[in-house]
Amino acid sequence: MSLLAWIVAFCLVGGVLSVLAAGLFLVLPESVRARLLPHLVSFATGALLGAAFLALLPHAVGAPGVEPHRIMLAVLLGLLAFFILERLVLWRHCHEAACEVHGAEGEPDRHAAGTLVLFGDGLHNFIDGILIGAAFLTDVHLGVVTALAVAAHEIPQEVGDFAVLLHSGYSHARALLFNILSSLTTVVGGVLAWLALPGVSGWIPYVLAVAAASFIYVAVADLIPDLHKRVDRKALAEQLLLILAGVLVIYFAHGTLHD
Repeated sequence: MSLLAWIVAFCLVGGVLSVLAAGLFLVLPESVRARLLPHLVSFATGALLGAAFLALLPHAVGAPGVEPHRIMLAVLLGLLAFFILERLVLWRHCHEAACEVHGAEGEPDRHAAGTLVLFGDGLHNFIDGILIGAAFLTDVHLGVVTALAVAAHEIPQEVGDFAVLLHSGYSHARALLFNILSSLTTVVGGVLAWLALPGVSGWIPYVLAVAAASFIYVAVADLIPDLHKRVDRKALAEQLLLILAGVLVIYFAHGTLHD
């Protein structure tokens, strides 16, 4: 199997298959979705942090001729860049059924919400594709782990995106179609990485650092605040167990693939 085939296949896993999984999730009764979605967010938090600290950063820091301080600077700059990107162009996540986009006067703008979410999701998926491609160019096993982490956080995000589109007046069929089209930008990003990055291979460790920054930012800025909304001790125990489960899945997947 060629490297390009690996990249395309796992970009589809991280993008299109996560959309389809989210679409199937919406078929479940609303009461079941309400119970399961917080658990998916907890698991995704662990998977993202595990992929960042146990897979991406060790490969970036361990690359030949790379200074660790520069890698850490790339992570820091990446975190700041994703903060700015989220504020300026709605590179956003939504994990609730009542997500809204507000207009200039602060009132919910349902008509604009669908377009803005699709734009933000397409941009985010394109970036995910570049990061998956860079991971595969470093090591096939790292690429698999990176794609799995992307899929883990894309499913709860796509559930929220579906909710916004439906709330904006899209039919179920149109919401699914436009979400799939948006997810295909993951493949575009992956193919672009395959074409461009081999010629500048010295940049790949820094792209991995930015990938780690992306995962850390999503986990800390988007997912963990959602977890804080549940304050009872039972919820805390469930969240910790599922976060740990997400970390362990990445840990064992990365270790097993390298054996």
